[in-house]
Amino acid sequence: MANAELVLVPTPVTGHLVSMVEMAKLLVDRDPRLSITILIMKLPIDSEVDSYTSSFAASMAAARIRFIHLPHVNLDTKISSGSFLTDFMESYKPHIKRAVADLTNSAASTWRLAGFVIDMFCTTMIELADEIGVPSYVYFTSSAAFLGLMLHLQSLQDEQHVDITEFKNSVAELDFPSFAHPLPAKVLPSVVLFKEEVQPFLEHAKRIRAIKGIIINTFDELEPHALGSLAGLGAPMVYTVGPILNLNEETKTKADGGGRGDDIMEWLNEQPPSSVVFLCFGSRGSFRDDQVKEIAYALERSGHRFLWSLRQPPSKGKYDLPRDYTDPVEVLPEGFLDRTASVGKVIGWAPQAAVLAHPAIGGFVSHCGWNSTLESIWFGVAVATWPLYAEQQFNAFELVVELGLAVEIKMDYRRDFRMESDFVVTVDEIEGGIKKLMEDVGSERRKKVKELSEKSRKVLTEGGSSYLALDRLIEDILNYMP
Repeated sequence: MANAELVLVPTPVTGHLVSMVEMAKLLVDRDPRLSITILIMKLPIDSEVDSYTSSFAASMAAARIRFIHLPHVNLDTKISSGSFLTDFMESYKPHIKRAVADLTNSAASTWRLAGFVIDMFCTTMIELADEIGVPSYVYFTSSAAFLGLMLHLQSLQDEQHVDITEFKNSVAELDFPSFAHPLPAKVLPSVVLFKEEVQPFLEHAKRIRAIKGIIINTFDELEPHALGSLAGLGAPMVYTVGPILNLNEETKTKADGGGRGDDIMEWLNEQPPSSVVFLCFGSRGSFRDDQVKEIAYALERSGHRFLWSLRQPPSKGKYDLPRDYTDPVEVLPEGFLDRTASVGKVIGWAPQAAVLAHPAIGGFVSHCGWNSTLESIWFGVAVATWPLYAEQQFNAFELVVELGLAVEIKMDYRRDFRMESDFVVTVDEIEGGIKKLMEDVGSERRKKVKELSEKSRKVLTEGGSSYLALDRLIEDILNYMP
């Protein structure tokens, strides 16, 4: 049998790309007949993509995985526009078509194109796979519950003619098949609350129904209810292969010159076990000055040791990534660093996985991105939720209410380019959340987190649910290969 080549098309932002590459590594490690080509589109933001791919390509992990960097495409659409992502994907179709044609022409008889694996936001590429005559699979970087939400909202809109945007500012509680509990409208993702964005977003759900299968970064034991609801929502075959994590984070430290996390780890080594609360809000996480001060006062009042990854927001109106402060003194309350020097450390970028793995960490104040959620479960660290953008409000609700794995600081806070919360989370709310997080040592919640931590590791070992799902996926890829 000829070897099988998969073409992967990730959304070119770090959180999606890294997760898809880790999934690619699992595939080629499991079966020597598979090789993978990853097509890299160029967004006008997220410079980390290039340094990540260069670093990966230079490593031993690159055997049977290669990157093809596609040319830049100039778009008139502004990045903050509701149609930007759709226009961006459409503009890359000719480049992807050409790259795949070149690949197949150069392959001769050494391998056959087995299919496309496309990111959850690249579903328009399904048309190219259909044109070429190969199956397509979606790689879903979020939760099974969120997939259920997308499919259900799309049916509400297209079959029951519900205007989803009417839920904006609503206090309603909604029934969703992927949750056992009613979902407050206030935690719906911003993208479904705006007329110009909800349609392209729900088009992804419509296309997902028509593909060969969905590879999803979760595991059966984490989301049994949500996974059980998917077939009834019209989902095709689902392969739960998670948790897929990038635990070494070498690429980021290499890109920054090597030793950026060393002083952080040295500081943690000096702290007692489970004594430190870690605050980190993802690659796009930042706050206005007034909110930063409330966090600082809350940390000081809580009396707990802390490690705080504090990032400077992009200039107003700019869609850039946050960066480290030259000197955080400019934004912190006067004297804060001196008063907390013996118990706390304020840093910029953090090697998140390495920090969560450290025995000194006792709790994690998180933005609830799905990758971070899976990392916290993997390391058995309890979470206090403070979502900012994308589907994080929804994830926070799942963690706190549906799964009982986290405490709430806030679930409906928003800080993205579509909408922003008009309130400041108060020092009392933050302090209360941190104390609840750090002081409920024997709680049911912490027991659940520890149990799921053990399960998250077992599912990837031989005979585990995710191990078996990956085997099924490979078998299906090879069987459905044209």
